[in-house]
Amino acid sequence: MSKNQPRSTFADLLGILGSAISAAAAEENGRSARPQDLRRLGIDPTEFRKIRRF
Repeated sequence: MSKNQPRSTFADLLGILGSAISAAAAEENGRSARPQDLRRLGIDPTEFRKIRRF
């Protein structure tokens, strides 16, 4: 295991958390979430756009 593995894992975790916050804030403010944020979260952007609110 390399010396940079913990740092890389922590950076990945922060990136995922940042994408989740960004996508949630965009949807809450009536904007579309960025496709790259949705992909990082494992969500297909095309399918996500098909979801309708009640």
